[in-house]
Amino acid sequence: MRILLTNDDGIASPALAQLRRVLSPFGRVITIAPDRNQSAMSQALTLSRPLRIHELEEDVYSVDGTPTDCVLVAFHGKILEPPDLVVSGINHGPNMGEDVFYSGTVAAAIEGVLQGVPGIAASLVTRQQTDFREAADTVGNVVRQVLSRGLMRRLLLNINVPHRPAAELKGVQITRLGTRVYEDTLVRKVDPRGRDYYWVGGEDPVWQPHEGTDFQSVHDGFVSVTPMQLELTDQALRADMQGWGLTP
Repeated sequence: MRILLTNDDGIASPALAQLRRVLSPFGRVITIAPDRNQSAMSQALTLSRPLRIHELEEDVYSVDGTPTDCVLVAFHGKILEPPDLVVSGINHGPNMGEDVFYSGTVAAAIEGVLQGVPGIAASLVTRQQTDFREAADTVGNVVRQVLSRGLMRRLLLNINVPHRPAAELKGVQITRLGTRVYEDTLVRKVDPRGRDYYWVGGEDPVWQPHEGTDFQSVHDGFVSVTPMQLELTDQALRADMQGWGLTP
């Protein structure tokens, strides 16, 4: 098995080495990651300039582009045979609820699915400094169990690991995406010359406390695994709309 390892925190993230350690028993791991932080880039592609790819060591490359660029490089850049699995992470911070639509980490896993292989995104729910070792062990255990059952080729799993010692984890829960409460999303400030400027992000996200969601699971001390599908069409509404008699 050929496993593509990528992220959106950049090639210098210590999480890459830890994930490489736990994924290596499953096959050949090739790391292709952005040369700098590319958080919240979502599914962005670099179309206005050429990409630069640098081989840092055997099976480790940096790309001066987005996480999605990195996955495309793996499949179409002739660096290696196309991977059989894309693993993205471990992100330094959560990727839950609606934030998966902004996340470069999740976007890289999605791109793997779009290229025809399974994708797994993993995040550690903390902004504190960490070495990612225990989180990587946890992700590796989940990946091992998933691989033992076989992965559908268009499957995407989004994993969020609570920031607590492994011995204190209560288990794994299969969850759905939660709902974020958007407060202080755009923060207005004033610069020394009296001109307004704005920061996107504001305070740490607040989530609605609903059972069965990724947020509630992590809050309760469980590893959250959310299976996601890329088919966004509302089939029931589509069928209903057939009888609306819409005209141009």
